[in-house]
Formats: sequence, structure tokens, C-alpha cells
Amino acid sequence: MADQLFAYAPAPESRAAAGEIASHYGHFIDGEFTESTGSESLKTIDPATEEVLAEFAQGTEADVDRAVAAARAAFPGWAGLPGSERAKYLFRIARIVQERSRELAVLESIDNGKPIRETRDVDLPLVAAHFFYYAGWADKLEFAGYGPNPRPVGVAAQVIPWNFPLLMLAWKIAPALATGNTVVLKPAETTPLTALRFAEIVRQAGLPRGVVNIVTGDGRTGAALTAHPDVDKVAFTGSTEVGRAIARTLAGTRTRLSLELGGKAANIVFDDAPIDQAVEGIVDGIFFNQGHVCCAGSRLLVQESIQDELLDALKRRMSTLRVGDPLDKNTDIGAINSAAQLARITELAQAGEAEGAERWAPACELPSSGFWFAPTLFTGVSATHRISREEIFGPVLSVLTFRTPEEAVAKANNTPYGLSAGIWTEKGSRILWMANKLRAGVVWSNTFNKFDPTSPFGGYKESGYGREGGRHGLEAYLDV
Repeated sequence: MADQLFAYAPAPESRAAAGEIASHYGHFIDGEFTESTGSESLKTIDPATEEVLAEFAQGTEADVDRAVAAARAAFPGWAGLPGSERAKYLFRIARIVQERSRELAVLESIDNGKPIRETRDVDLPLVAAHFFYYAGWADKLEFAGYGPNPRPVGVAAQVIPWNFPLLMLAWKIAPALATGNTVVLKPAETTPLTALRFAEIVRQAGLPRGVVNIVTGDGRTGAALTAHPDVDKVAFTGSTEVGRAIARTLAGTRTRLSLELGGKAANIVFDDAPIDQAVEGIVDGIFFNQGHVCCAGSRLLVQESIQDELLDALKRRMSTLRVGDPLDKNTDIGAINSAAQLARITELAQAGEAEGAERWAPACELPSSGFWFAPTLFTGVSATHRISREEIFGPVLSVLTFRTPEEAVAKANNTPYGLSAGIWTEKGSRILWMANKLRAGVVWSNTFNKFDPTSPFGGYKESGYGREGGRHGLEAYLDV
């Protein structure tokens, strides 16, 4: 971007660190890589260059049947192991993830488009931490608060999104395995590569055959998996629209369901907040991972008396953000994950202008190839604007103002979502009062987008139900 205080020399991470990417991938079923029963293939591309990285199989109903059958056959043996033995496998997976973290971080950046500093410093440490954490629970389930003899549910069908491919895999697989369940997982169709690389880690760790199975494909494969009659538990992270469809399919069946869906979080800044700290939290809240975060702080609620001061500081900070090559260690904002997502972001940003909001973005030269969107700020936004109501899932921030804490709560809760919120103030009593009034599953105080495997995560209303992470994350996989 223009007017930098410092000039940064390129600091690229080597693409070779990702290891060999095969030209074609099948599924991982019953401990082996296997071809699909169908002939259709899909392609995954590097969103920063539009280069085709690999082809992978479009999973058929027959492929899903095979994977579920393998998980069902493996279930008695895996569930019958002492928790301490299951823990050994999870500890081994966690250590291998740490050992191969550079490889996995580079592969994630190539396939997803997010900056290497995020995959390297946030995603991969959290992936390992989740496996370490749930390994610790595997032999202590009777102390988790779910009864004296909690038992696994059975076969878990898990469908994960493209914004945090490997981290969402860890969020789901780690507690499922710790509690004695077996898994069939479908990664997103735009980001299958790290899930397929994880299948190699499963084999390297010596996990029994059939305990983890990975079937690739688009929404058709996901629909076949989540509706499969021999699945005992479905865990889905993704769009609210697809979550509704899954809930309708499973209504009246015995299959358990947990959903982690969209969000439209409010990041609320009071007049006594430390401005510089709040600005950093606002930037982390909306521009982290290009805004591809379900709990992104996409609505900034700022107390009216400090609006000008805060926005001036925020614009100065946005002007220093670096957009470009995800493998450059200096990059702050990488590529948008797909052409379809870029079109969605562009359409909603244009709607914001058409409805009368004022658009601002720093001077920014975007690469000529790939999918890119400059960090963008809208002021003059009302609660009726689409950019204030709909999940944009991109680096676009809508600014609204408030005068009193009561008005801030009313505006923050004026959304069909309820996943997260942030509060910036020096008054501890105000934080507690606000947290009790906000209808959000996660409320951060004087920070934003901080995650820990010991802490539960989930939402209300159209953001879904159920919790992942922490002791609470065990419940979905236990028959209690």
C-alpha cells in the first residue's frame, strides 16, 4: 500500500515446503487411499494465482456407503480400547502435526489463500493443541460431568468449511476420537488438500483402519453423508442455509446434530476504551483471514462521542495493511478463497453503496491474477442496510454508532445471528453487564478472535446450536 512508513523486502516462504502435491486424489477409506466409484473429478486451485493444484474425486453415494461401512466396522474395536490407549494415538497425531507444521502451513496457504503468518502462527499451533487437549480427556471421561459411564455415540459424519480447513478438522475429529467414536469427514470442495495430507498423518500415527475416513466432493457428497441412515451423529460447520437443510433432513430421526453456522458479530467500543488497543482488535476482528471468519467482528458499534477519533485511527491502521502473496511473511491480507466468494463480497459491497452508506478503502494495488478484495470500511450504515444484516464473509466492516449501553445491546442483538461479540471498555462491571445481555455464544472483552481448545465455542439463533471445544465439546460425541 501507499505511504508506508517502512519499506518491506519480500520475505517469501518456499512453496517446496508443502511437499509433493499429487495431480489426482481419491478418497481415504478404511486406512487406504482409494479411487471413487464414479468418474467425476473436481479441481482445487491456488486462489492467489488461479493455478490448478490438483484434481480430486467427486464422492458418490457408493463412496459414502463404503466409508460409513468402514467406520461402522472399526467402531467396536476403537470404542473398546481403554481411554489411555486412545489417548496415545491422539498424542501421536498432535506430535506429528507439530513436526510437519511448516509443511501443513504452506499447503494450507496455497490451497486456501490465507497468509502464511496466520497458518503458521495461529492455525497449526491450535490444530496440535486441540489434539493434545482431547488426548488428555480420553481416559478421564467419567469426570467430565456427563455421568459415571459415558459411552461413544457411534459413527460421526463431519462436514467442514473452507475458511479454516485443518483447524475445523481438528475441532471435530479430536473430540470424536477421544470419546471412542469413528469418523467420516468431508472437507470443503475448494480446500481438500490438508485433509488429504492429514490422512497421511493418520497412517503415520498407526491409527487403526477405518477409525478416520475422508471422502471428498461438493455439496452432493455432503448431503449423501449427512443423510446416511447408518450415521449416529452429524457435525456441520458452514452456511446457515445448508445447516437448515441438514436440520430438515434429520428432523424426526435418531441422528444427533450439532451446527456451527454464520454470524454477524458486533464489536462494541465505548468512550473509555484504549483507542490503539481497540483499533488492533477491530483489525484482527474483521481482516484476519480476509474476513473469512464466521465470528468476524463485521459490525463496529462505536460510542458516538469518539466516532471521529476512532475512525481516524482505524483508517491510519488500515492504510498500513499489506495485501498480496499469501506466502510472503509480510502479508496481512491474502487472497479471497474463490471466484464465487469474491463475487458475493463484491455484490454486497456494491449494495452498501447503492443503499447510501459511504465506502472507504486505503490506496491499494491488487495483484493482476487471483481473487483479491481490498480492506473496506463503510460509514453511515443503518440497521436496515444489507451490509449490516447479511454475512459478507470478507474484509468489509460496517460502522454504526450508539449513545448508551442499552442502545449498544439493542443494536448488537438486532440480528438473526448470535455467534460472537466483543466489548471494549475499562469498566469491568460494564463488561459483565453487557455480556449478560448480549445474545452471543462467545463474548470477548478487550480482545477479539482469541481461541483456546479449553474454551467452548458455538452460537444461538441462526448461528446454530451445540458447542465445540472445551469440556462442552465432548458432550456431542457421548451417549449420556
